[in-house]
Amino acid sequence: MSAAFPKRFGWVGLGAMGWPMATQLLENSSSNLVIFDVESSLLQRFVREAPTGRVEIASSARQVAEEADCIITIVPEGKHVKEVYLSDNTGLLATNTSGKLFIDCSTIDIRTSVEVGEAVASSGAESLARFYDCPVSGGTAGAAKGAITFMIGMAIEDPYLPFLRTILLTMGKSINPMGGKGLGLAAKLSNNYLSGVIALATSEAMNLGMKLGLDPKVLSDCLDKGTAANWVNSSVNPVPGVCPDAVTSKNYEGGFKVQLMEKDMKLAAEAAREVGATLVLGESAIEAYCSAASDPRYRDKDSRVVYKW
Repeated sequence: MSAAFPKRFGWVGLGAMGWPMATQLLENSSSNLVIFDVESSLLQRFVREAPTGRVEIASSARQVAEEADCIITIVPEGKHVKEVYLSDNTGLLATNTSGKLFIDCSTIDIRTSVEVGEAVASSGAESLARFYDCPVSGGTAGAAKGAITFMIGMAIEDPYLPFLRTILLTMGKSINPMGGKGLGLAAKLSNNYLSGVIALATSEAMNLGMKLGLDPKVLSDCLDKGTAANWVNSSVNPVPGVCPDAVTSKNYEGGFKVQLMEKDMKLAAEAAREVGATLVLGESAIEAYCSAASDPRYRDKDSRVVYKW
């Protein structure tokens, strides 16, 4: 399947990941954007910082779908995805969606995503509207550099894959078709479960070594060369100062909020229960992130603030 690269994209959600992703799309294509977010201040600021004349603010998600044929959404939770797509008068599906393409980059529960996808598929009156779950990994730093990973709920033989790849490569570096609907999210929940556990274990290991007298930078460099090597340690070590350019060295401001890691860990645990997968470390990790997220000193900070907790 071949299709012309969209001249105008719709975009819903300008949060910590949505903002830099939308910025990358503008920088790496000649396409314009029509945008919507529940925070009007974000919309106004995005327009001010974007190239003149290339971004239009919509009054609702519905208007986004009315004015674009390819719509990208990235919002915090399943209830928000439902609201964006299914609201009777203001949702994306409240207008003619025939032939339109919807790419949802939100990290939500698989059941909600499949439900919304089915609603999209049945919404096109004249021709099929398409929906793909397409969560991302790589954090805000990766999004700002256009270096994130996409996990797409589609088969590798899907004829739309080359078209989606062309679009997604304006924002990321790794495009991974995971096999079918909902499987992009299956991969993302597995990824974030592992990432959350690794961050917690790295925090514990650093704390242990430092209390035993080790310099944190010396310890981190040693871990990076041994069997404990991992991306969290080398790129966003939880101990302030070890990775000077990381959010962990900037008072944990920005990055992936601790309450979002709590949410994703719980989503992974829920998915595990549904399919009978054992998560030996899950309960303890969820408890740690829940406690950190409920502490006013750490809430809204990057999730690696679990080290401070």
